[in-house]
Amino acid sequence: MATAALSVAAHAQGAARLAALLGWLNVGMYAVLLALLVWRVARYPRDVMADLSDHLKSPGFFTLVAGTCTLGSQLLVEGGPAGVAWLLWAVGITTWAAVMYTVFTALTIKDGKPPLEEGLSGAWLLAVVATQSVSVLSALLAPRLGPAARLGFEFLALSLLLFGGMLYVWMISLIFYRYTFLPLAPSDLSPPYWINMGAMAISTLAGATLLLTSGGASPLLGPLHAFVAGVTVLFWATGTWWIPMLLTLGAWRHVARRFPWRYDVSYWGAVFPLAMYTLATSRLSQALDLEFLRVVPRVGLVVASAAWVVVFIGMARAVLAAGVRQAAGARPA
Repeated sequence: MATAALSVAAHAQGAARLAALLGWLNVGMYAVLLALLVWRVARYPRDVMADLSDHLKSPGFFTLVAGTCTLGSQLLVEGGPAGVAWLLWAVGITTWAAVMYTVFTALTIKDGKPPLEEGLSGAWLLAVVATQSVSVLSALLAPRLGPAARLGFEFLALSLLLFGGMLYVWMISLIFYRYTFLPLAPSDLSPPYWINMGAMAISTLAGATLLLTSGGASPLLGPLHAFVAGVTVLFWATGTWWIPMLLTLGAWRHVARRFPWRYDVSYWGAVFPLAMYTLATSRLSQALDLEFLRVVPRVGLVVASAAWVVVFIGMARAVLAAGVRQAAGARPA
């Protein structure tokens, strides 16, 4: 997700070589992660089923949807094979429906439920990210269809855009309540809380993509252009509001409370919002012809790229260290 968003953001800023490098790397990483997921489902089906009804782990399944659809969007934007993008869309929307209703049904009907402060995190907003990722890919595919099918895809993209926005309202209300009315320890402010902003960033991208691909000529989106534009600016403004707040809370966590910096896979949950905000702002400036906004993605690309490099190095070191420990443990005594 983070790599696809950064690749397309680099492409939008004219950094073709960086975009191509990240694009190919993302294809490889997606294949590896998908293979590992299939292996885990086949090898540990009971653990997977248990995770689907776990309040903290179940939202992670939405990354399968988001990762699939952001890869499809990356391929379309960067000139990849459209047939593969169509396949990814089919997998993405099918998986979206399956995960959405499985997870929230399981969480609703389970008997033992944790208190809010133990069962809620920013990862819940991955449901919004997944929804908007399907909207973005649907909007990008719509112009490749005939008039009737195109109208259907535009309606689907618009419906998902609006539903994702409503889903965000439901979830962020709980998260904001958790922030302001319940005790918060430094360990509680894990990197996935950056998805508070990232969910609004990809919502902005979904709205801007609809505005750009419709061109004002759509019988559905033409009359709704002002409405979609207003909703998209609302999403962007909300995401922008979160950035100083998250930076302040991060400073409180690591500087004031001296919470240690160490690599964790959840830090990718902070890289993705930075890359997505960069891309979303670039597309918004194009869709609404806002020249003054175009400096934001130029700076954002540098910041998001630096964050990606730092987290990637941390991941590589963690994988290497785990390999060394495993090799050492396998040596005969």
